[in-house]
Amino acid sequence: MIIAIDGPAAAGKGTLAKRLAVKLNFAYLDTGSLYRAVGLQMLRAGLDPSDALAAEAISSELDSSLFTDPDLRLETTASAASQVASIASVRVNLLNFQRNFAGKPPESKAGAVLDGRDIGTVVCPDASVKLYVTASAAVRARRRYDEIIARGDSAEYADVLADVEARDARDMGRIDAPLKPAEDAHLLDTSELDIDAVFSRVLAIIADQHLENSNDA
Repeated sequence: MIIAIDGPAAAGKGTLAKRLAVKLNFAYLDTGSLYRAVGLQMLRAGLDPSDALAAEAISSELDSSLFTDPDLRLETTASAASQVASIASVRVNLLNFQRNFAGKPPESKAGAVLDGRDIGTVVCPDASVKLYVTASAAVRARRRYDEIIARGDSAEYADVLADVEARDARDMGRIDAPLKPAEDAHLLDTSELDIDAVFSRVLAIIADQHLENSNDA
């Protein structure tokens, strides 16, 4: 079983995906970490994240040790990741990695949970369950702001909101694999829902899908 979870930044899809993977004993891949790793490498090399040729070269030889680098969570890295993700050649280089992970989950797991921006539409269009998790830009900016403050860093809410809106515009407006719900995705607006409510709703969706598949078989 492949569970594809898409949605904009700070909608809660990562938290949901991790919790599902633990509950179902599935492999988990935060596909955004791939793009964050490319962005982080470019920033550390003093390169402009919008430099398509440089981004293509780095993504073709991605340093997987960066997937657990704490600097992946920095706002500057997130912004760089959004920029490199709009580059078609970068997406091509990382697409096979994601599909191989989904098709052959590590540790012989029975399934995989992937979250990102185009999992249900491009990476795994045949996923067993597709979810699109979203929330208003204001709510997502507030969540991001609270995370930054909780880490002990400083930030202005207005700046965080502007960054969230800019990332949405890039992700939704790019020509190649824009952020959008798959036609058969289940839509979940988390603006007024906590993670427990979302999690319960998604488990019900998965159970219904599993029952439907069993009946079809």
